[in-house]
Amino acid sequence: MTEPMTTGRLRSGGRAEALTGKGFEGGGEASGDAADDARRPHAGHGFRVRPTSSWFATAFSAGLGLTLAYTTLQTVLRISGILTLLLLALFAAISVEPVVAWLAQRRLGRGRAVIVVIIGLLGALAGFLALVVPVVSNEISALADAVPKWLEQLHDHHSTLGRLEDRYHLISRAREQLGAGAGQAVIGGLLGAGHIVISAVTGTALVIVVTVYLMVGMEQLKRFAYRFVPLSRRAGAVDLSERILLHVGRYMLGNVITSAIAGLATFLWCVGLDVPYAAALGMFVALMDMVPVVGSTIGGVVVSLVALAVSFPVALGTAGFYTGFRLAEDYLIMPKAMTYAVNVHPIVTVVAVVIGGALLGVIGALIAIPVAAGIGIVLDETVFPRIDAM
Repeated sequence: MTEPMTTGRLRSGGRAEALTGKGFEGGGEASGDAADDARRPHAGHGFRVRPTSSWFATAFSAGLGLTLAYTTLQTVLRISGILTLLLLALFAAISVEPVVAWLAQRRLGRGRAVIVVIIGLLGALAGFLALVVPVVSNEISALADAVPKWLEQLHDHHSTLGRLEDRYHLISRAREQLGAGAGQAVIGGLLGAGHIVISAVTGTALVIVVTVYLMVGMEQLKRFAYRFVPLSRRAGAVDLSERILLHVGRYMLGNVITSAIAGLATFLWCVGLDVPYAAALGMFVALMDMVPVVGSTIGGVVVSLVALAVSFPVALGTAGFYTGFRLAEDYLIMPKAMTYAVNVHPIVTVVAVVIGGALLGVIGALIAIPVAAGIGIVLDETVFPRIDAM
């Protein structure tokens, strides 16, 4: 009778130890058995270990994560325009970094080198505006002077416009289309145009200011970014990043050279054939030629359309000139200018420009090739060697 009672007491002690974490005094062996019994999930007495987390906590954490991800995505979409301008400013600062570094090494110091580059860029911008603004203002004045004459010809039954009005009733159809909301449409169009102008001016000012700050603090910015790389791998990351930045700068310098050649060729062609606005068209083609693949084509089309003001044969000859110049640029000028810049396959170039243009428009097409070149350097230096070593 005594032994069964003792066993019962020991089992009771095991239950108490499982609940309170305490054993009986002097019951070392019994306490050990009870502790082992308590650690088993389903040992003899139906005890279960409570989980450290519940379904509610898991669901709450997942919902909170999804909410934060959605909020972050919406915030990025709302400020996508600002982010695009900041990316353009960073790319502009990286593009002129080789020039700034070269001037800084000539005992000018980085601050003075940045000032020299800024003065040069502002001078180029002022020259472009000095060429384009008079042309645009003259065309607007000519259009304003021609509108009353066109209205008179519409009421003159002996003129070409008058005969078209008698046959198709252009004025009455225009009034029916505009209707009573014509004034509101005109006001809305003016407000929309003003908003576009203000946004363009504000965006340009933002890009210029941020570019200047990035040019001045480029070295500090790079040192700050390199601190996020572990010290054991920092030297390799610095070397790889500097190579990518050097290739981007060289690409932009080569692109500027080819664009300047395209603008000069356009100016000489227009002067030789008496095409109006030769200097403005040359500057326009030089700017458009910086956009890969499609920029020079758009510039050639615009110049050919302007050449129609001279004659149709001149316009046709201008189109042929740009076709030949495009071939010479792709196979003669561009390879020479890009010899020490980037080495990107033509298929990669086209795909990168298409994807960049679809994502960020003209800015995406402009930075597509340097980004593709940088990705190629990373693949050749880090990814492929690791795969080959497996």
